[in-house]
Amino acid sequence: MSETLARPGLRVRPAAYAGAAAGLLLLALPFYLDRFWLQAGLFAMAAALGAIGINLLTGATGQLSMGHAFFLAVGAYGYCAFAGDGTDGLAGLGLPGWLAAVLAVALAGLAGGVFSPIAGRLHGAYLGIATLALIFIGQHVLFNAHDLTGGYNGRAVPPLSLFGLTFDDSELLVAQVPFGAVEKLWYLGLALLLGGVLFARGVLRGRPGRAMNAIRDHRIAAGVMGIPVARHRAAVFVLSSMYAGLAGVLLALVFQRTVPEYFGMALSLEYLAMIVIGGLGSVAGAVAGGVFVSLLPQLLTRYSDALPLVSAPGTGGIAPGEAARYLYGAAVVAVVLFLPGGLARLAARTPRTPQTPTSTEPSGETR
Repeated sequence: MSETLARPGLRVRPAAYAGAAAGLLLLALPFYLDRFWLQAGLFAMAAALGAIGINLLTGATGQLSMGHAFFLAVGAYGYCAFAGDGTDGLAGLGLPGWLAAVLAVALAGLAGGVFSPIAGRLHGAYLGIATLALIFIGQHVLFNAHDLTGGYNGRAVPPLSLFGLTFDDSELLVAQVPFGAVEKLWYLGLALLLGGVLFARGVLRGRPGRAMNAIRDHRIAAGVMGIPVARHRAAVFVLSSMYAGLAGVLLALVFQRTVPEYFGMALSLEYLAMIVIGGLGSVAGAVAGGVFVSLLPQLLTRYSDALPLVSAPGTGGIAPGEAARYLYGAAVVAVVLFLPGGLARLAARTPRTPQTPTSTEPSGETR
């Protein structure tokens, strides 16, 4: 019994304590933070979900995609169309919010499935150019299909209802703290992000993940080994699209209004920056990159008065959004030159305190 308890592998690592403490902190934040910080955190969660999706596609399988923003738009506008009741003059089926969210994610996956035959046969820059066309098609539809999307002004997002709880600004007292829309959505976002992280890690650590890495490293050799390359590439494209659709639904619920301009080329480039900064092929890196890129412009906006050269548009300085693009563009260059594995590799290099195994046997005794 003493030998079993003394095995180093059975000890609880400090990382487990740190993870538990971080989880408790995240659960307690809505009781202490104001609306700005909670909304910024929700944007980071949505960005992390989308980044996991494109990292499965680009980082783990080696398929370059420039059209990730298109699938976020499918998820966001799909939710509005399924949940809308038509009282605003726009098309809507009036479905329950939870069902509308599920169908919106499925619709994004269906859109990825329609494109997957192309994704299964193209690779490299050719696939990137093909997915780039999705952005132009999506922008044309969003601006011109007024009855469905609301055109340039977008459309309002119906609140989500789940288990009798409506995620809107109607106040709900929890421990004498009023919970509005962002406080309620905070816990939904945490649950979605946790589920997305666990599922992606399971995929990458199993046989599908090994097949994806083999395709990324050497596509022809993977085919020779019996891996159905085209089928795996198409399946990963569908899965990535569903992650993007889920991120789009969460973004729509946080914004409370969908606007076509948001789902443009700049958003797709931001997602590529997220996975490069965080670390290609790493789920934790995708989360870290998503948090970094999504929070940076919001922090610059919040503290623009105290930062040099950064100010509100039209006042002579650099706009916070533009300054953020300069900064994470520089971060991409720095990562490519000095830290190819991204933030995930930096965390892996952190030295750990060695654990000396203990034993109940006398030091001079041998077996």
